[in-house]
Amino acid sequence: MTKPWLVHRSGITVDVGAMGLDEARFDALPWDRVFDEMRELVGGAIANADENRQVGHYWLRAPELAPTLGQAQAIGDAVEAVRDFAAGVRSGKIASEDGRPFTHVLHIGIGGSALGPELVLDALEPTQKGLTVRFLNNTDPDGIHRVLRDLGPNLRHTLIVVVSKSGGTAETRNGMLLATEVVRAAGLEVPSRMVAITGEGSALHKQAIYEKWRATFPMWDWVGGRTSVLSAVGLLTAELAGLDTAAMLSGARAMDEWTEAGPARNNPAALLAGAWHLAGNGKGDRAMVALPYSDRLVLLSKYLQQLVMESIGKGLDRHGNVVEQGLVVYGNKGSTDQHAYVQQLRDGRDDFFATFVQVLEDGRGSRTEVEPGANAGDVLQGFLLGTRRALRESGRPSMTLTVPRVDGTTLGALIALFERAVGLYASLIDVNAYHQPGVEAGKKAAADVLKVARALRDAARVAPGTADELAERLNADPTEAMYVLERLVATGRLGKDGDVPTARYTKAP
Repeated sequence: MTKPWLVHRSGITVDVGAMGLDEARFDALPWDRVFDEMRELVGGAIANADENRQVGHYWLRAPELAPTLGQAQAIGDAVEAVRDFAAGVRSGKIASEDGRPFTHVLHIGIGGSALGPELVLDALEPTQKGLTVRFLNNTDPDGIHRVLRDLGPNLRHTLIVVVSKSGGTAETRNGMLLATEVVRAAGLEVPSRMVAITGEGSALHKQAIYEKWRATFPMWDWVGGRTSVLSAVGLLTAELAGLDTAAMLSGARAMDEWTEAGPARNNPAALLAGAWHLAGNGKGDRAMVALPYSDRLVLLSKYLQQLVMESIGKGLDRHGNVVEQGLVVYGNKGSTDQHAYVQQLRDGRDDFFATFVQVLEDGRGSRTEVEPGANAGDVLQGFLLGTRRALRESGRPSMTLTVPRVDGTTLGALIALFERAVGLYASLIDVNAYHQPGVEAGKKAAADVLKVARALRDAARVAPGTADELAERLNADPTEAMYVLERLVATGRLGKDGDVPTARYTKAP
């Protein structure tokens, strides 16, 4: 048996009663310092010291909190511009070159520039008055081909939204290049269907201005990609789809007001952050398994994976000490995926805590009884509570988040709840939640690999050799060289005699 330890407001409940927390240890956490740091952040303090940047995603739903009138005005202007533009597109006043209305949107982005908007669109669904949205969120050529192929004749009436703060993100740039190539091949005009969401003065911004793209919208350096969904990044595509973005902003604002200060016991974000801290001994010793029991929230676990792991997974604390912090997040949806891994959760490694998310209403679903006295939604809740009980009986901790329904208000609130929890938890463990040096390191390494790939291709064409021989000539890693050379062979740019690891790579026949 467990007793609820919960907070509740406006139909949203956060219950950590099944986490097995020591209440005295929870109360002893340095909440005064943590809330002081959060107030300073919201007030405009430099939170991302690496880049000397403020962190202002909380201002997006409450512009009056921004430290300068210019920032507040910019937020308000951007929201108004997004809504005016989307209304023009939906009404047909802003149309394709043949005068017919746009019917589809191709949203091109990566990471937070795509994952947040994808969550919103999948959870809320476009209305009949909205456009159909597809996403390019990788640089996989086959994946890009599939999306563009599926657009088919609708490409003629597709608006292309390109999202990149710097304008130099490789995956986004490549998606844009391949999409516009297909547009030109179809004899269609490019600039009149292009929209940029980017930083002022970025390479993408300059391109959009020079080529006279249909519109541009801002990305500010004080909003990180993983917290950008309630900026133009997420609002534009949502508005084009006919969704109620005002409800999302309102829901997020209400949650921000609920979670901005103590006491920690009455603050749902603090309950989450404190539970994460105590469950994982302040070091992330337990993973978070996110289990939303709702098809509409299937992408929530992926969204949380980026938000939490990119923010918390840091090698150094804020004083430069090696800490190797992190909080692993994985999961999918219930009850589908409880058939995949609940066996291990109940009987296997005791290295996680579950985060159940239940939706009380059935939405537009049928209320037909599928069992005596129970409809399909009742059965779904039965699986959630049954799994929760089974975990508790095995001594496995869990928490339960309950929302009344999946709508714009609730989704905005969930986004804001986890944003705040991440910020509070980062303060508890003394890491910078607002930079991502590991991501930047990966981007630099990828650029270096591409240079090596070009050199390997040229070297093999001039003087054939094995992967080891070619790598030695270029002072490259031999294993990386083998992988690169094998891809060059598979795509017809090199030939090969023999097989790995002793194959000799040559000029293509």
